[in-house]
Parts: sequence; structure tokens; C-alpha cells
Amino acid sequence: MNLRVEYIRDGLAEEVHEGLFVQYSKPYETPPFYLRSCAKPLQASLLIDYNIHLEEDELALVCGSHAGEECHIKTARKILKKFDIDENLLKCGVHAPLARSMQDKMLLNNEMPSAIHNNCSGKHIGFLVICKTQGWDMETYYKPEHPLQIAIKKKITEMCGLEKAYPVTTDGCGVPIMSMPLYNMLKGYKNLLNYPEIINSILHNPYIYGGENRTDTEIIEKTENIIAKVGAGGLCIVFNIDAKDGFVVKINDCSMEARRFAVLEMINRLGWAEIEYDNKIKTIHGQIVGEIKIK
Repeated sequence: MNLRVEYIRDGLAEEVHEGLFVQYSKPYETPPFYLRSCAKPLQASLLIDYNIHLEEDELALVCGSHAGEECHIKTARKILKKFDIDENLLKCGVHAPLARSMQDKMLLNNEMPSAIHNNCSGKHIGFLVICKTQGWDMETYYKPEHPLQIAIKKKITEMCGLEKAYPVTTDGCGVPIMSMPLYNMLKGYKNLLNYPEIINSILHNPYIYGGENRTDTEIIEKTENIIAKVGAGGLCIVFNIDAKDGFVVKINDCSMEARRFAVLEMINRLGWAEIEYDNKIKTIHGQIVGEIKIK
């Protein structure tokens, strides 16, 4: 169904974000969209298929988009050390940590970010682990023709029930990323229930999975047996493990704030939890002048 997030100040809708909402138990046809970081738990399923053992916190890091805090860097380097992998092999690119607190700390210490601070470094480390254990080339793991990327494409095609090909592009971190209708994304997450190692790693390590001000971390910490994954392009997938039902939100203009309000509100409307969040619009002085409504 269509989704609309309105920022209403004194009765006037000053800001509007439109999007889509699709529930697994109520199929709805949509155009294809790129999976972006919502693909990470699906990609990580190959680690289980290849019988590669990671501790729960390590697997959570591989499945998530971390904020680049000290706990994330420590976990990342723990995996690299375990499998004797050189950090310089990471091809995800460099950006500042997503966590503002870590940005400030590094600035005070005159420390520059490296690839390991990239929110996708956990995924890329998982890729390198697979290549190391399977004897595949580790320098070119990001290329579409690499055995790893071919295996990932086949796996996601199967898990998401894709019956035809959709566009494939290069994700922000430099690896191939598939597109599909929103309902097929939910099929993939439904099939993640066949991977309890992944589900448990996410449920038990929500902060390693995301971190400071990450919407998926907030959802997992404030609910019971619900996993979530945000992705660039205004995506968020939520799946209720007990109900075996889930939904995906896609905000057309990619607003992360509007996405957060929409996702939290839909969780509450479905009766899956009662998450408190502040939807009031306030002045700098704290005066309430409006509210954010989800339609």
C-alpha cells in the first residue's frame, strides 16, 4: 500500500515523504528496488552453507551495518585475526564512522578513518572469510565475475524466489547488488528463519549489528523476537520471528528520519510492540508546534 509521512506544523503539512509498505502476509506488487544493505543477512547465509564458524557477535557484525564504534572495530579485527586475513584486503572504501561520538573521538585523537570504519566492513570481512576458506582469490572478491559474487547472486535468487532477472548495479561499497520487488525481499527474510544462527546472532547482539542511533538496533532492543535491517535508498525490512510475518518500508526520497517514524509506527499498528517515540515537532525553546503523522 502507499505510505505517507507528513510533518504538520499548526495544521499545515509542511513536509511530506511518500513511499510504500508491503507485508509478507498480504502480498502487494511493486516495482523492483535495489536490496542495498538489506541484503547483508542474506549474503551472510553463505557462511552457514559453507560450514564456516563465527561467534554470535562476529556473525552479527557481518550481517549488519555498524556505526564504526570501538566495539565494532574490535570485533572486526577479531575476525580478521582468527582467519589470518590482512585488513588491507578490504575493498569497501573509506568513510568516517557513522557514530557521531566516534567521529568526535577520532578528531580529538587526530586519527583518520580507514576501511574498517566503513559501515559495510563487516560484510566485506565475511566475504574475505568465505574466499579464504574456499580457496578463492581474495584480491578480486568484489568483481561480478568472481566465484563469490556468482554464489551470492544464486543464493539470493533462491532465497527471494526470483523467477526472472532484475537490474544489478554496484552498491556504495563497491560490490554487486541485486534488485527485486519488495515482496521478494520479504520472501528472503522469511527464508532466513531456516538460519537460526543468523537470527540469534542479530537478536542477541543488536548493538554490534548496528550501534549508535541505528534504527534497526533501536527496534531489536525495544521489541521481542523481531529483527530489522535498514538499507540505503529509504529501505527497512522488519520480520517478526514468532508471527512468521514481516514488512518492508520504502521511502521514495530516501529520508532516514521519515523511514524511522514510518517503521516504528507500523510495528505498533500491527500490535507487535508498543514502541514509544517522540513524533512532536518543537521549536528550539521546546514549544510543540506540530507533529509527524503516518498515513
